[in-house]
Amino acid sequence: MVHGQFPQLRLRRLRSSPILRDLVRETDLHPSRFILPLFVRPGQGVRQEIRSMPGQFQLSPDTLIEEIGQAADLGIRAFILFGIPASKDAIGSSAWEDHGIIQESLRRCRSNFGNSVLLITDECFCEYTDHGHCGVLQERRGTWDVDNDATLENLVRQCVSHAQAGADMVAPSGMMDGMVRAIRRGLDDAGFSHIPIMSYAAKYASAFYGPFRDAAESPPQFGDRSSYQMDPANQDEAIREVALDLDEGADLVMVKPALAYLDIIRRVKDEFRVPVAAYNVSGEYAMVRAAAAAGWIDERRITLEILTSIRRAGADMILTYHARQAAQWLR
Repeated sequence: MVHGQFPQLRLRRLRSSPILRDLVRETDLHPSRFILPLFVRPGQGVRQEIRSMPGQFQLSPDTLIEEIGQAADLGIRAFILFGIPASKDAIGSSAWEDHGIIQESLRRCRSNFGNSVLLITDECFCEYTDHGHCGVLQERRGTWDVDNDATLENLVRQCVSHAQAGADMVAPSGMMDGMVRAIRRGLDDAGFSHIPIMSYAAKYASAFYGPFRDAAESPPQFGDRSSYQMDPANQDEAIREVALDLDEGADLVMVKPALAYLDIIRRVKDEFRVPVAAYNVSGEYAMVRAAAAAGWIDERRITLEILTSIRRAGADMILTYHARQAAQWLR
């Protein structure tokens, strides 16, 4: 027998005990790698379960504090906030109001937690516009679409407002061309050159987002978002998008969704060697919860397997609604 072949080489030897398997494990999964998405709305004492996302809630600022505190006790240190405003209009102007829902939530979180947690804010307008699209609309050839450059101006206002209120990081998600450059210049001019940008650089027009639209109350009132989010069939285009955002000043890049796009995560990591985030989105979460409720799967095992696969593909951090449960299981 040639050296290194069976029977001399038996790979099962390194699988023979839990301790040995832990020693040779190639991919780690730890709560410090999780970013927990949270939905916040005006009110007091609000903890309203999201019908299509069992175990997830719309929270008022006071219950948001409780939620973050409990998650922090489990070792989760990073949170991304999505706002559901008191009022909406055609341009999403409440997104940059000084007393907007995200701004008020940031101040309360900073007052309660200081610098012990990382507060990230999603930067988009679908939650804030009355039409549910991700920016200012313009009519072109008889149809309505998002006006890219007009939206950039408002996006800068939103990001600067969040930075002033205490955000540690901004995360533009609207897939507008030039968004990172505009935000970087706007933050720098406002004295926030230290605030990093986590860009949703490769965000696909995915059917996996359905439950999120319940959570954020942001379904488009007409059409879809295919004119600005990416075609799920495209891989090379994702690389171009990531390259552009990095050139414009992105500090971290994100692939969204995660589970059906593991090949994109791996390629982005291999080609750029920068910190990569992956968003384990609402539809991915909801499918697991629904199958578990029906008794068809082992929820603990399948959740940890999914999260491990996202890390193995190359994600340095995972935005996931499973964060609290997974953190408990990993203790």
